[in-house]
Amino acid sequence: MDWHLRDIVAVLAEQKVDAARGLSSDEAACRLSRFGSNELRERGGTSPWLILWEQFTSTMALILTGAALLSAFVGSFKDSLTILAIVCLFAVLGFVQEYRAERAMRALKRLAVPVVRVRRNGMPVEIPAVDLVAGDIVLLEAGNLVPADCRVVEVYNLRVQEAVLTGEAEEVEKCVEALGVMDDPISAGERVNMIFMGTTVAYGRGVAVVVATGMNTELGRIAGMLQDVAQEWTPLQRRLDRLGKILALAAVAVSLLFLAIGLLRGEDLRLMLMTAVSLAVAAIPEGLPAVVTITLAIGSQRMLKRHALIRKLPAVETLGSVTVICSDKTGTLTQNRMTVTEVVTSAEVLQQAAPPLNGAGSEAEAARRGILACVALCNEAVLAEGEGPGVGDPTEIALLAAAAHEGLLRHELEARLPRVAEIPFDSTVKRMVTFHTVGDAAVATSLGLPAHLETGECLVVGKGALGAVLELCDRVGDHPLATAERQAAMTAVDRLAGLGRRVLAVACGVGVRDTHAVRGLSLIGLVAMMDPLRPEARDAVELCRQAGIRPVMITGDHPLTARSIADGLGMGDGGRVMTAAELERIGTAGLVAASGEVSVYARVSPEHKLMIVDALQRQGQVVAMTGDGVNDAPALKKADIGVSMGMTGTDVAREAADMVLLDDNFATIVSAVREGRTIYDNIRKFIEFSVAGNLGKILAVLTLPFLGLPSPLTPLQLLWLNLLTDGLLGLGMGVERSEPDVMARPPVSPTSQIFDRRMVRHTLLTGGIIGTSTILLTYHHWRFHPENWQTVLFTSLAFAQIGQAMALRSFRHSFFRMGLFGNPLLLAMVGAVILLQGMVVYLPAMQAFFKTTSLAAEALAWVFVPGIVLFAVLEFEKVVVRRVA
Repeated sequence: MDWHLRDIVAVLAEQKVDAARGLSSDEAACRLSRFGSNELRERGGTSPWLILWEQFTSTMALILTGAALLSAFVGSFKDSLTILAIVCLFAVLGFVQEYRAERAMRALKRLAVPVVRVRRNGMPVEIPAVDLVAGDIVLLEAGNLVPADCRVVEVYNLRVQEAVLTGEAEEVEKCVEALGVMDDPISAGERVNMIFMGTTVAYGRGVAVVVATGMNTELGRIAGMLQDVAQEWTPLQRRLDRLGKILALAAVAVSLLFLAIGLLRGEDLRLMLMTAVSLAVAAIPEGLPAVVTITLAIGSQRMLKRHALIRKLPAVETLGSVTVICSDKTGTLTQNRMTVTEVVTSAEVLQQAAPPLNGAGSEAEAARRGILACVALCNEAVLAEGEGPGVGDPTEIALLAAAAHEGLLRHELEARLPRVAEIPFDSTVKRMVTFHTVGDAAVATSLGLPAHLETGECLVVGKGALGAVLELCDRVGDHPLATAERQAAMTAVDRLAGLGRRVLAVACGVGVRDTHAVRGLSLIGLVAMMDPLRPEARDAVELCRQAGIRPVMITGDHPLTARSIADGLGMGDGGRVMTAAELERIGTAGLVAASGEVSVYARVSPEHKLMIVDALQRQGQVVAMTGDGVNDAPALKKADIGVSMGMTGTDVAREAADMVLLDDNFATIVSAVREGRTIYDNIRKFIEFSVAGNLGKILAVLTLPFLGLPSPLTPLQLLWLNLLTDGLLGLGMGVERSEPDVMARPPVSPTSQIFDRRMVRHTLLTGGIIGTSTILLTYHHWRFHPENWQTVLFTSLAFAQIGQAMALRSFRHSFFRMGLFGNPLLLAMVGAVILLQGMVVYLPAMQAFFKTTSLAAEALAWVFVPGIVLFAVLEFEKVVVRRVA
């Protein structure tokens, strides 16, 4: 549609909407049901057929398929068909788990959709961007992702970054006026009265009407051309895939070596081939890829319950290695519930007095009333009706609440002093300025504003950091701004900041509507606010320290405020507070040297966060960095874990982040780190479980023929054991809860190997016990009960790995400390293994298939022995290790 050629009246008429009121809820719901959600349809991704194909073409599946063909070659067609059936079963299990993981991650991504402010029923409300419909009136400000294609209705210095569509890095300034008809088609980049889905508001604010959603947008047209999205593998998954291939190839090598030795000794070819196939089957950890995938996906869902939304799967494993958490103060370490505590007039600033909000004196009261009127005018927030939290920045909501307490409501003030221009808040400049036409000088005077205002003049109001506001001033009250007045203002701010207050300076004056040259204002006072600490923040900081993680606070607040908050959290350790001025002075090289000692940064702009992250990473730290603004995005991308605020963060910050905090809480980051460490532990436990168990099976299959026994286990029996252990028990191990000391040990080194020295020793010990105990038990039964020795070996290996799984619930702590019912899924899997193995041993139909015989009570009692012995040895080993440590 040629929306850019029509004037705004025609566009609004076409969309059947009033720009001041927006759509009604009923009309919006009707349009949503008629035209569908505002989202891009996924085309590509990992298709179910591709996931299934990957299961059959993995290295392990191909080796097993080769084993099946070899079994058929020697005439064992039943074994061959059964191996192929088991391959299909493992493929289906792997497919189900990976498909579930894929769907889970897609569901999590859908939760990450941005919210957007719109006018509905005459009120500004926040809704998910997917619920936008054509005709919605959207309110946009710096940091927002544009949620749909829109025609601009109002602009206030609105500039949009459109590189995602046009490839041009320069921001585009938007206008309201219709464009003239041209001979050549106008490209998207030339439609300066339109804003497009997926672009970013870089500066200013605006109001726009939605004209296209979802696949009907410019971005949707491009998305329709896309076919595939490359699958993303985590570094851990790549390492595990490599490990699986190494183990599979090692299994083939051992099998071929065994076959060669057997043939040189003159053994029967068919027997040697079947034993070699059995060895290959025993060594292959079929369940490894599926268990790792589902463990990572389940971990992401568990993090969601803790209010941490994982946007990128590698973040799950990286969390376990975090050594430094760099956190914003406001809303993350504090409650994000600002409250005005003091309003200090210019006279009181010069007198070095700091009265409470409702201090005495009619002149002071009038001046304070004027300050509150100014901060209500120079404001973008909207107070909610009743007890609601309001919409907008928490600091601005607090200012509106304080003004409303004095009967100064923003909408009433703007009706008398309408805003005609503005300079939006900029995190680099640290101030905001608005321009208002004086409709009635008497009304302005009654509010406590400058008495010399005349009707029709322009009132200029500014608020922000003291230094930024003083740049616009030449007076403090009625006094010229000289060195003494400047020093008095700075002293007043320092005194309040030392009490843990956040201080804003407020200025106003008469000027012209010129957003490029604001001068000649008067500093009329200071507003002090306090954001209480989150009650759980101090405990979270202490937990970080115990976990070997250094918490670092980064804030734009005054250094004294930062020091007060850090001391309250136990974060500063009495060290110095580094400011942005010092950062600029010492540069990157100096910061690398100092960052190991400094834990509090104040008066820092988002651009400095990138310097801090870079300095810490040069020290070898693994850094998690929080952010919420547009300018935070580079630091979030640079950090090992970028953490965006879900409640106050901009859309750009959320897109750049690996993880989104749905509650903006520092304690949630710590909880996510705990979960990341737990997931890494569980994956390592399963790897040890699988490799050690397979080592035990290989020892039994290799050794028993040299003791005079025939081929101990068939390939079918070994595949069945792997299905029970790597499949069922492995799945139960993947959801084990955190170990008691998971946050009392150092972070996982990002360069650490999965198989470290302890794990190699433990794997050899465990595999040796499984192999030795089952060999001795089998040899005894072969000598004295030859009718069931193979079934005894078959069943004792299954039960040995039950004992192994129970002991491996923790590397260091007793099974009983972890709690008998601490992992109900693992207990259910143990029950399933016992039931299924019992069916194979005792059901006639299964006996014929698996070549088993029923076990008498005495023999049945003996098959539990390897599992009990292994459990006891591993538990005793934990006691020894704890005492030695």
